[in-house]
Amino acid sequence: MSRIQCPRCLRPQSHCLCPLIPSLDSRTRVLLLQHPSEVNHALNTARLAALGLNNAELIVGEVFADLPRLLNQPGYQARLLFPADDAQPLQAYGPSGDSLLLVVPDGTWRKARKLLHMNPLLAALPRVTLAEGGVSRYRLRKAPGPGALSTVEAIVQALQTLEAPASFELLLKPFEALIEGQIAAMGEETYQKNHGGG
Repeated sequence: MSRIQCPRCLRPQSHCLCPLIPSLDSRTRVLLLQHPSEVNHALNTARLAALGLNNAELIVGEVFADLPRLLNQPGYQARLLFPADDAQPLQAYGPSGDSLLLVVPDGTWRKARKLLHMNPLLAALPRVTLAEGGVSRYRLRKAPGPGALSTVEAIVQALQTLEAPASFELLLKPFEALIEGQIAAMGEETYQKNHGGG
């Protein structure tokens, strides 16, 4: 028998995160393109980001037929948040000019690369990256390398850089509650043995 799910955050009703999800405005438009394998992931951080930002959209798929329309938003310059040798580090907005449409692929690194491969228009976008040295709060997963962040953490860091001094830290509240819940469910001893470096 399956547990009753919250239709909004997709968490079991008993662990609904909706009271913690903020409703934040941003100058930046965020377009999250989620690989289908992430939808039912227990820590679906892209969904949390999309729910918490008023100027965000989450689309699930592998091939996005609607990409030309999605990327051509008047008043926005589309940029792909994904590493590359020629990627430009994000910087705070100047007093004038277009805002960014920040396109964020969501999935494992392998699945995210597959999304780019299957959507040439996506792969052709100018790329931007986060400043070095971001430390993930995602204590349940071994990061593939330094600076590897969950999707919601990457979005928060990007928005804090672009829209300084505005703060988007509230987006991390449901994410942190999710992690605390997972740690509580596995038990402190198991957590320490597997993730605590003990």
